[in-house]
Amino acid sequence: MSRQEPELPLSEKLAQRILDLVITGELPPGSKLSEAEFSERYDVSRNTLRETFRLLTKDGLLRHEAHRGVFVSIPTTDMILDIYRVRRIVECGAVRQARRHHPAVRDIRRAYETALALRAQGDWQGVGSANMAFHAAVVELSDSVRLSALFKRLSAELRLAFGAVSDAEGVHASFVEMNGSILALIEAGDMARASDAMSSYLDASERMVLDHFASQPPART
Repeated sequence: MSRQEPELPLSEKLAQRILDLVITGELPPGSKLSEAEFSERYDVSRNTLRETFRLLTKDGLLRHEAHRGVFVSIPTTDMILDIYRVRRIVECGAVRQARRHHPAVRDIRRAYETALALRAQGDWQGVGSANMAFHAAVVELSDSVRLSALFKRLSAELRLAFGAVSDAEGVHASFVEMNGSILALIEAGDMARASDAMSSYLDASERMVLDHFASQPPART
């Protein structure tokens, strides 16, 4: 019999749900979180919600301002550099050691095809969410529960970095095809080249985000 995971406290379950809202772009950087709204939305007490906010503030995804409330964090240049440092280790490593017929490859393809369809509709927030799903599936190639959990938190920080850039199309448009090239190499079983292509993808993505930050610094609330 497999050992069951311990039940998470309500505040931690709620933190995961709010994390999902950040990853999908529903909570953009700088947005204010209303205690009343979230308490009613999730049918939880104000005390539980405050503990959830405390957990996410400790992780750096939210920030508390005295007499103003709780806000979604706005990323900094140092944060972006560190995000991509971790992504290179995790994603390139996951691809390099992957098996060609790993079940996650189907999820990678599904996310890529979703991004293509949403790009055709001009739904750039949707493209961004599909891109997050693509790279989360790449990490699943590692067969590591811990790395997948780490990447979920990292995805929220990454979405904040993308969300702080005003040009959503510019952020996501060129990277859909790069994802397609990585997928083709994975499906062909050429993991060494796929890992190199992922490294090039991350280099280009990092430069793009940093260039946008340099030319259009996000306004703080």
